[in-house]
Amino acid sequence: MPQIGIILGSASDISVIEKGTPVLEELGIEYEVAIASAHRTPSDVENYAKNARARGITAIIAVAGLSAALPGVVAAATTLPVIGVPVKGGAIDGMDALLSIAQMPPGVPAASVGLNGAKNACLMAARIAAATNDKLTAKLEAYSAKEAAKVRDSRKKLENLPAAPAEAYR
Repeated sequence: MPQIGIILGSASDISVIEKGTPVLEELGIEYEVAIASAHRTPSDVENYAKNARARGITAIIAVAGLSAALPGVVAAATTLPVIGVPVKGGAIDGMDALLSIAQMPPGVPAASVGLNGAKNACLMAARIAAATNDKLTAKLEAYSAKEAAKVRDSRKKLENLPAAPAEAYR
């Protein structure tokens, strides 16, 4: 049974969410993806949000561009945490989407990640799911340690530059 619900405003957002879902898969978190438009199929969005908790969903990620009404419409229909992913594009390259999500009216909270920030949205949803799951918390800690090791390993690429000594990081 999926724990994380992901709603895309349109099929054009598939490539954005595909940058984040590998994180959920690596952590062993089941998720589902729906396509529903806040403007063209608002009743589908509202029904998905209203039914999510009863279906075992613990957090919803809503991916949308331009006016990015989707996260707000979802947040208005549920008390589950909603994480908005603003999509780059349009006349001002996604800033309208970012501001639409970040500037929700009081009483209808929706979190926002950066433009095309699907990976962070999936990690935030995983952290929400881990709040009451020690096994998932351990997986997240291992994931974070792996990511830290990648950064430390990347210091080897400074071969033609004067690198800071190892003791600088201790």
